[in-house]
Amino acid sequence: MKNKIKLIWKFSGPDADHIAKHHLVHLKEYIEKENIEIFTTGYERLNENIAISFVIISEGLLEKIKNDLKPHEGFIV
Repeated sequence: MKNKIKLIWKFSGPDADHIAKHHLVHLKEYIEKENIEIFTTGYERLNENIAISFVIISEGLLEKIKNDLKPHEGFIV
């Protein structure tokens, strides 16, 4: 079985929460447009000034999404 990869986009500052939620909308649009099968997407508020949006994908999609969307971090889950 291939690994699952969590790709993260991290936002900071007083508007981080709003920006991460908005970024998630664009992630979902990209996924739909490109007809990509993913495991899940999401948003997390880490504290009052840091929030992330993320997508969990199969390892086979890593290069495409990395090149297209330039995530800030990624790791195996």
